[in-house]
Amino acid sequence: MTNPSVDSLVDPEAVRERAVTTLVTARDRTTLLTSCVEDPDLTAQHSPLMSPLVWDLAHIGNQEEQWLLRTVGGQEAIRPEIDGIYDAFEHPRSERPTLPLLSPAESRRYAAEVRGRVLDVLEGAALHGTRLTEAGFAFGMIAQHEQQHDETMLITHQLRKGPQALTAPDPDPAPLFTGPAEVLVPGGPFIMGTSDEPWALDNERPAHRREVDPFYIDTTPVTNAEYQAFIEDGGYDTERWWAPAGWAHIRRQSIHAPLFWSRDGKQWLRRRFGVTEVVPPDEPVVHVCWYEADAYARWAGRRLPTEAEWEKAARHDPAGGRSTRYPWGDADPAPEHANLGQRHLRPAPAGSYPQGESPLGVRQLIGDVWEWTASDFEPYPGFQAFPYKEYSEVFFGPDHKVLRGGSFAVDAVACRGTFRNWDYPIRRQIFSGFRTARPGAV
Repeated sequence: MTNPSVDSLVDPEAVRERAVTTLVTARDRTTLLTSCVEDPDLTAQHSPLMSPLVWDLAHIGNQEEQWLLRTVGGQEAIRPEIDGIYDAFEHPRSERPTLPLLSPAESRRYAAEVRGRVLDVLEGAALHGTRLTEAGFAFGMIAQHEQQHDETMLITHQLRKGPQALTAPDPDPAPLFTGPAEVLVPGGPFIMGTSDEPWALDNERPAHRREVDPFYIDTTPVTNAEYQAFIEDGGYDTERWWAPAGWAHIRRQSIHAPLFWSRDGKQWLRRRFGVTEVVPPDEPVVHVCWYEADAYARWAGRRLPTEAEWEKAARHDPAGGRSTRYPWGDADPAPEHANLGQRHLRPAPAGSYPQGESPLGVRQLIGDVWEWTASDFEPYPGFQAFPYKEYSEVFFGPDHKVLRGGSFAVDAVACRGTFRNWDYPIRRQIFSGFRTARPGAV
């Protein structure tokens, strides 16, 4: 049975309105991220891990042109000579500053011209008939792509040296969370993934039955204070907590704390978007790699949840016996549910958003921080690459670990209970945290 909220997303006029709204929302954010600094900051490479911001800007326009103007709209290419320059698989990030990139002004003009034509295409597009156009999938894919690059650009802003360029209000203060530290998730089957979410990407599909044993999972993500206890107990100096590759990595890189942390006497400080501040104890820890999350879990006598366990904790409704779109139900995310969309530039305190908790009582599964899981990034049974193999298929395998749930930097269009992210286990510049789990009684 299809969920009512999903039904409303396949009505042609509702789809058109949703597509316009999400495309405009993404472009407004792109504009903010590329207008708050001067041109030298747009053309500079602030880290070899990231592209210059101006590359992301023109790449956004080029992907939009290729998929929505040329493929869906059947139009001639505007600037075919730049396709190779902005092919993410042809040029690694470290090489992109050496390419003949469009200038900031040219990039803005190009992206604006593409967008104007796209809105004309959308107005007359038949939102059915092909898999690419059904329910406006191509438009949703491009909106998600732009928001994903907006998150990437926000990461670049965090890596950028210099004074503060971005501001946003802090999340509302939350009472100190005094609920249970963990929640029991019952064993048994549930439906993982989706076959009916119109804008879900290929790696989220198809819906399939999974069975998990009972397990306990943290009610909230691991906090800075909890992680600091691991540091103070010698966690970074004790080999037995670490996977062999993780131990070798932190020794080689001289890692002793989360990225952007530094010690000032007896207190820990962090740099956040150009501002240095005392590490807030009650926020979820962020900017830790998979190896750090795994080591903490071992130190705590626990483990990271598998991807299937995470999704069951987030989506399984035992009363209704079904999987919901989000922890709170089928309704699209609202501000009372989760910290999303760059409304804030930090995670909310652990235990926030009680209206966003899952039926089992687990909080902050969506938003705040991406959560590392124990699982490698693998295809679901029956997976079919669409619309191109390079979105997911080329990344499958043991090299990448799965992250779930989104972060404060993720827009709602690119975040669902089924949404899957992945990265190398050494990555720390991303807005990544975690929660832990342990087996329950069988």
